[in-house]
Amino acid sequence: MSSNNLKTYLFAISAITKKDMKVFLAYPINALFRIIEPIMWIAPVYFLSKAFQINGENIGFSQYAGTTDYMAFLVLGTIVSSFVSSVLWGMGFSLKNEMDSGVIESNWLTPIPLWVQLIGRSIFSLIITTINSITVAFLVWLLFGFNINNNIFSAIIALIPLLVALYGLGFGIASLVLITNNANNIIDITNFSLNIICGQDFPITILPRILTAVSLAIPLTYGYDVIRGLLLGTNTFFSIKTELLILTVFMVVGTALGYYILKRVEKHCKTIGNIGFH
Repeated sequence: MSSNNLKTYLFAISAITKKDMKVFLAYPINALFRIIEPIMWIAPVYFLSKAFQINGENIGFSQYAGTTDYMAFLVLGTIVSSFVSSVLWGMGFSLKNEMDSGVIESNWLTPIPLWVQLIGRSIFSLIITTINSITVAFLVWLLFGFNINNNIFSAIIALIPLLVALYGLGFGIASLVLITNNANNIIDITNFSLNIICGQDFPITILPRILTAVSLAIPLTYGYDVIRGLLLGTNTFFSIKTELLILTVFMVVGTALGYYILKRVEKHCKTIGNIGFH
């Protein structure tokens, strides 16, 4: 990639990010609900967990997770899953929005590659997700209370390869959207299934053995696991270093595979001329 191309791509990503920011700011009520909605979902779970506490601690839960602080376990899972959703919806659903707006063909005629456009559409979503996650975590801490240790910087470092790897998954989801013209179902099913089976809300060790094996085969599981291990001292499946290595391999292989699939699907769509049908 030449320096001129890199500058052009960065300019395009910046322009797409600014456009998404203007659209987001045009609907302030939507921004407010992005903060209220997670708290609304977490509140019933908080009171349910209190019903199973003994002397203020979830003793039974600690036998599986290695911590009695279920709220901290849940909040961290919610934060990681929000980044997963951000990439999937930011990349996959943006194509659906372009289809509905009737601009997908004209966008494809620009000299900016599709993968650059997809990355640009996810950047602002990641920024808002980061701000939203910090705000929600702070409000949940004020309302319900939870504790984490001082390994925040290490957890952020561990989150980076996971986020990069998610772009490979995002490329794959965008490819399915182009083929099927059905963004909502594909992203909903993929997002929900991945987060649940990888341990967003509970330790995967409580799953049936066959589902536990499936979960352990998905690298995203180790993203949840290593971040909780660093911040809560929970029981991890492997050592922290091993799980970070798994995430790093996932970053390289997942991104390359997702990019390859996207390029093949893009070529296929251009060859058969089905973009005009969207």
